[in-house]
Amino acid sequence: MALVGKLQSEVEISIPPHIFYKLFKEQIANITNISPKLIQKVEHHDGDWSKHGHGSIKVWNYTIDGKAEVLKERVEFDDKNLVVRMVGLEGDVFKHYKTFIATYQVVPKGLGRSVIIFTLEYEKLNDGSPYPDKYHEAMDNLAKDIEAHLLKDTVQLVSARLP
Repeated sequence: MALVGKLQSEVEISIPPHIFYKLFKEQIANITNISPKLIQKVEHHDGDWSKHGHGSIKVWNYTIDGKAEVLKERVEFDDKNLVVRMVGLEGDVFKHYKTFIATYQVVPKGLGRSVIIFTLEYEKLNDGSPYPDKYHEAMDNLAKDIEAHLLKDTVQLVSARLP
C-alpha cells in the first residue's frame, strides 16, 4: 500500500477568481464567520496577520467528524496563478501523516465564475493510517461555504443600491 498520496477535486463556483483568492490572502480572519461549523478559530502565530502574508504561520481550530482538532500551518501564495498552499507544520493530522499539504488553485471559468482545484498531498505514517478523505471533503465544503458567503454579500450590496 502506498504511503504517499494525493487527492484532488474541483468545485465550480459563481464567484470571480480574484475575489475568492483575495479572501484567503487578505481576509482570512473572517473565515470563522463564514464557516463556523467547520472553523472555530484562526490565530496568528508568526508573520503578517493583516494580510495573511506569504510565509505567515497560523493555528487553526476546526471540527472534523464532530471532533475538535488543531493544525499549525505555513501559507504560501502564488499571485500570478492564484494558488494558496498551506503546509502543515504540527497538529492532530500528524497523528496519522508525516506530511500534509493543502492547495487551492482558483481558475477563471468565464464571466464571474471560477473552478477551485483542491489538492491534498500527504504521506501516511504507516499502512494503518487512514486516507485523509475527511479533510479533503472538509476543504471542498469550505470552498462552498465561502462561495455562499460571497454570493450573499453580493446580493446584499446590490439590494442596498436598488431604489
